[in-house]
Amino acid sequence: MKSTGMVRNVDPLGRVVIPKELRTVLNIHEKDPLEIFTEEDKIILRKFRSNLACQITGEVKPENQTFCDGKIVLSPEGIEYIKKELQDK
Repeated sequence: MKSTGMVRNVDPLGRVVIPKELRTVLNIHEKDPLEIFTEEDKIILRKFRSNLACQITGEVKPENQTFCDGKIVLSPEGIEYIKKELQDK
């Protein structure tokens, strides 16, 4: 585990602010869901990725399709992106 050297206090409501620098580096935006894990005495936050999210665009849509027995999930835009990439090769 890598130390950032940043320290934040827990407020009276139990909240901790994630510094902007970290949010930028980790591509975390306002309203993004985070998963919370514990490991011994550690709290681990990870950006939540639905298993139905497109692996190209990251979008979760009802139109998303799964391929290879559910190992690959693509949105219509993700499919078009891959088609274009393959045609350009």
